[in-house]
Amino acid sequence: MALIVVTGRGGAGKTTTTANLSSYLAMKEYRVLAVDGDLYLPNLGFHFALDTVKYTVHTLLKNPDVDPEWAIYRHKETGVYVMPGSTQLQDVLGISPRRLVDILERVKYKFGVVFVDSPTGVPFDTLPTFQVANYQLIVVEIERSPIYSFETMVKNEIEKLKALGEKYNLNIGVVLNKVRESADVVDKIIEAIEEDLDVPVLGWVPFDYNVPESINVGVPIIKYLPNSDAAVAFKEIGEVLEEWIFG
Repeated sequence: MALIVVTGRGGAGKTTTTANLSSYLAMKEYRVLAVDGDLYLPNLGFHFALDTVKYTVHTLLKNPDVDPEWAIYRHKETGVYVMPGSTQLQDVLGISPRRLVDILERVKYKFGVVFVDSPTGVPFDTLPTFQVANYQLIVVEIERSPIYSFETMVKNEIEKLKALGEKYNLNIGVVLNKVRESADVVDKIIEAIEEDLDVPVLGWVPFDYNVPESINVGVPIIKYLPNSDAAVAFKEIGEVLEEWIFG
């Protein structure tokens, strides 16, 4: 069983990456669970049109007696099993992120792959899950840093998150997302990351205006518009991820 924590700074596209890579593996007939670990600003449910369900990960965090199966929903278009979070403020207050590990321990044996979507920056909500994970994906949006400060951005973003993964002996990979102006130099950026930081880049995803539309519909772009630029890129990254995990 592979348990993957997805990390990165705000706006990098962690949740979009989680939704699409979990969809890729589910569409390849793997039994996949995607868990919303962004406990204070959860939005994974929106990507699968599961934002108004009765039972959520927050239900389980507040009431240990609730069967975790009640908070797992199968997304019919992709086949991904999703444990969404609650967007209601009253559900977020007073929770214990530590219990997320207990929840994962109870359900993970039923799945071949489990994705945990983390909050922005240092993932304090999901940090306890690093103890039971074996993979970490760091999602980076390189466009948000001026090219002259790219090296600093890499150190401040990838190195800190990589250090967390190394602390727990995780296999670490990077995904570059929303690539626009940097497309001409993305190969050099990938080379710099892999050589200077000694961490593999699984691939890069171009900025695609179809992605917000797919989120509004509640079907990840890889299924919603499979021939779009972002969908093709996520498929290629999915292939690398599949080989990385299963050989």
